[in-house]
Amino acid sequence: MTTMPTVFVSHGAPTFAIEPGLAGAQLRALGRALGKPEAIVVVSPHWMTRGVEITANADPETVHDFGGFPRALYSIQYPAPGSPELAARTQQVLKSRGITASLDTRRGLDHGAWVPLLHMYPDADVPVVQVSIPFDTDEAKALELGRALAPLAAQGVLIVGSGSLTHNLYEFRMGDAKEASYAREFSEWIRDAVARGDIRRLEQALQQAPHAQRAHPTPEHFLPLLVAAGAASDLTPSTVLDGGIRHGVLAMESYVFGQSVSLQVEETNHA
Repeated sequence: MTTMPTVFVSHGAPTFAIEPGLAGAQLRALGRALGKPEAIVVVSPHWMTRGVEITANADPETVHDFGGFPRALYSIQYPAPGSPELAARTQQVLKSRGITASLDTRRGLDHGAWVPLLHMYPDADVPVVQVSIPFDTDEAKALELGRALAPLAAQGVLIVGSGSLTHNLYEFRMGDAKEASYAREFSEWIRDAVARGDIRRLEQALQQAPHAQRAHPTPEHFLPLLVAAGAASDLTPSTVLDGGIRHGVLAMESYVFGQSVSLQVEETNHA
C-alpha cells in the first residue's frame, strides 16, 4: 500500500466552489497527479468542538454552512461516501497517541471539506472522513493532532488540512479587490519555511511571520496547515501550488508535504 503525502489546501471563500480560478485548476491537477487514495481524512476549521470528533456517517450530507452567497452554491452536492470503518480506525489511531475522540454518526461535510475536494476529486468517489478541531487547539496541539493521524497516510489515506493561508474576514467583507501587499509577504514567508522543511518556523509563524496578526486575526484557519505538516512523514520534498490572491486578501496557496508533484494544469479561465 502506497504511503500518501499530506496536503494543506486554502479553501478561500465558499464561492471557490463555482469560481475555481487558478487555484481550482491546480487542485484538479493535483488530484490527477496523486491518483485516487484509499480514503481521505480532512480537517477543517469550520468544525470546531470541545474535544476531537470524527464523522462516522456512511452517507455524509453536503453542509452549506454559509449565508448570503449566490443561490447556485446551495444546490451543489458532493455525495462522497463516508467510512464508519475508517472513522473507527482513526479513533483508535488517535487513542494510541493519548487523544480521546468520539464518533458522530450524523455530521456531514462542511464547506471547508467539500469545496476543495470538489476540485481535487470531482467524481466524489473517494470515501471521506472529517476530523474536528478542538476549541482549545493551539499551534503545538495542531502539530500533535497531525502526528497522531500520520499512521493513516501509510495505509493509503490522504490527510488534508483545509484552511486558508491568509484569513482576515473583516478585510474580505470590505470587498476591496486591490491586492494587499501584506498577504503576499506573509505567504512568501510561509512558503520559504515550507521549502526549508522548517517545522519549528511554521509552528512559530503566527508570532514571527510578517503581518501575521493581520493575516490571521484568529488562528483557526492557519491550524490545518500545522495538522498537515505534523502528519507528514517528512516536510520535504514539498510542492507549492500558488493559486494567487483572491478578493485582495485571501491567499490561495496550497502545499503538498513529502512529495514533489509535477502538475499538468489544464488551460482554463483563471478569473
